[in-house]
Amino acid sequence: MLKGKTIVLGVCGGIAAYKAAELVRLYIKAGAEVHVIMTSSAREFVTPLTFQALTGQPVHTELFNLYQEREIGHISLADRADLFVVAPATANLIGKMASGIADDMLSTTIMATRAPVLLAPAMNSNMWDNTLVQENLERLKRHGIRVMEPDTGFLACGWEGKGKLPDPAEICLETEALLRPSDLQGRQVLITAGGTREAIDPVRYIGNASSGKMGYALARAARQRGAEVVLISAPTALPVPRGVRRVEVTSAAQMFEAVMNHQASAHILIKAAAVADFRPLVAAGEKIKKRSGATKEIRLEATTDILRELGALKGDRILVGFAAETNDLLAHALTKLEEKNLDLIVANDVTAPGAGFDVETNRVLLIGRDGSAEELPCLPKLDVAHSIFDCIAGLRTGR
Repeated sequence: MLKGKTIVLGVCGGIAAYKAAELVRLYIKAGAEVHVIMTSSAREFVTPLTFQALTGQPVHTELFNLYQEREIGHISLADRADLFVVAPATANLIGKMASGIADDMLSTTIMATRAPVLLAPAMNSNMWDNTLVQENLERLKRHGIRVMEPDTGFLACGWEGKGKLPDPAEICLETEALLRPSDLQGRQVLITAGGTREAIDPVRYIGNASSGKMGYALARAARQRGAEVVLISAPTALPVPRGVRRVEVTSAAQMFEAVMNHQASAHILIKAAAVADFRPLVAAGEKIKKRSGATKEIRLEATTDILRELGALKGDRILVGFAAETNDLLAHALTKLEEKNLDLIVANDVTAPGAGFDVETNRVLLIGRDGSAEELPCLPKLDVAHSIFDCIAGLRTGR
């Protein structure tokens, strides 16, 4: 998403300024051209030479620098920017922006740009909680400025609380989100992810190979497009995408209960989880001991078909299912599409290279209820997720 884009990065004065160097590295790695503007306070923490070495571009520091002002530097940068990011953004810079003050290179360039602007604040937790800071942020949001919530943890000042600069990788992902459509603003999306576990005894279970990566990518993509997201997740080691509400479950029965409890308010329902079709009829209360030469039978019973239940309840909402198959992909997907009353099914052959479980990419076939079909090449799962939401946008508008 960032390849060929021009990013202007503002760096304000704060101990977190050193993390901006890693953010620049990620932007460069993604193929962007980066221009850095540093406030005078930022130069107390990191030297301009650091950013010049990383970007290969001169670092902008002064509003009235004769060399930079040959082309009126702040206007030139403002015009060239595809994206404008400030990380870290201090309470001082936030206050100046909210008040329309332009008295240095950074604030003046922000005032002149028409590019999307992202702020990643970092400050003492008491400063963050100050009502004036929060009012300023709300005012900026009303004017279309995107603001990342800071992280919570130990701060350089010795305090513990909210105010840490988000991880540079998260800021990079949020920067990409500025280029995505905001077509899910005001929409609620319910997503299931991961593979359920059905207990055999207190230490063993029947499970599957699902990592949850596709479902988590869908949750991140929905959030990037402005949705309120509830992610019902079976066990996984994946971190919760920023701004997403996760509901943790283990078994198919727990997932069914959680889905039923949250589905009523959802406008879009996406069932990406690999839910067990069967569970042990009886789970042992104690660990089953191994005995030499002995065999053990486990009788199974069917679990509730969550997708079928949602198909009966969906009304005019959009319901998306997944078909992870090993053979006869199209036939199985079409049958599931019809039987479960889906609007869209995402089918993939889990034996294909670059697809399947616990990999970073996927190769899918998108099939609509109207008979339309689109085969995607092997793509990162986040890109696949956005392609799915592009299809959902088409369903919502009748395209």
